[in-house]
Amino acid sequence: MSVPTGPEQLADEMENQIKSPDPRPGAPPEYNSHFVPGPPGPAVPPPAGHPGGLPVGYYSPHQPTTFPLYMQTGGSHPIQYQPGKYPAPQHSAPIVWMPMPTVMPNCPPGLEYLAQLDNIHVLQHFEPLEMITDFETNNTYDIKNNLGQMVYFVTEDTDDYTRNAYRTLRPFVLRVTDCMGREIMTMQRPFRCTCCCFCCPSTRQELEMQCPPGVTTGFVMEHWNLCRAVYSIQNEKKEDMMGVLGPCSTYGCGSDSVFEVISLDGVSSIGSITRKWNGVLSAMSDADHFEIHFPLDLDVTMKAMIFGACFLIDFMYFESSPPQRSSTHN
Repeated sequence: MSVPTGPEQLADEMENQIKSPDPRPGAPPEYNSHFVPGPPGPAVPPPAGHPGGLPVGYYSPHQPTTFPLYMQTGGSHPIQYQPGKYPAPQHSAPIVWMPMPTVMPNCPPGLEYLAQLDNIHVLQHFEPLEMITDFETNNTYDIKNNLGQMVYFVTEDTDDYTRNAYRTLRPFVLRVTDCMGREIMTMQRPFRCTCCCFCCPSTRQELEMQCPPGVTTGFVMEHWNLCRAVYSIQNEKKEDMMGVLGPCSTYGCGSDSVFEVISLDGVSSIGSITRKWNGVLSAMSDADHFEIHFPLDLDVTMKAMIFGACFLIDFMYFESSPPQRSSTHN
């Protein structure tokens, strides 16, 4: 039996010094406090092309990082994360809301925002689940001003069966909330059968606007036309106040679709509802972007009605319905 001498004996002594007394498998070694580390190695210059430090995405063990040191239970040795192994967490940008306006007389609560604006952007959220599967989800929208500040948030409140059975023809309830989470507007679309003659009044689409919820502000009514989309914006008594004329083709690829808001006599242009073309996203999904223009001094209730007409237009012409799978019978 040979007795280890020289370098072999020194290696055995060092191994015994750093051996973990913890019998659990895979437990980290407990280093002996009498172990004396060797001299530090030569300083390594920073990599070429990255003066002053490591490349982006790497963390120097001698510099503070976004990851705190984790103290192992029952031990006294902190564990540092390996450089480059854990990138910094990505935080979404905070939502910036439009400053809350002062209360205005004779203005429904929550519509004070519209009194200060002459245009708004309606941005529908992109739903990957709808592209992957045939399952239709509730629509959600961000309403923003020209500065990118949130004005309202719109959510659809429809059950799963109704959404997936009736698709683009489904009746729905849209709830509009402000920065405080208060529901300030409600939009309701009843079901209309389209199997009858198109000129029959019972088949025409409509939307009711309530502001505040429970108090009818007006209606958006579809009118039959052979060539283009035609709507009338009505007050709470169903009296025509304005008209909306759509383009001859709402399915143009590569261009915006403009729905013009006009006076009752058809002479004056009051505003517009424009569905913006977003390239491939517009062609492959129903995550639409609408831009609404109206006069700054227009009555706030009429602004709200133009705002509501945008959603009826979206569901009728731009809410793409996924193709139904064909089944083969033997």
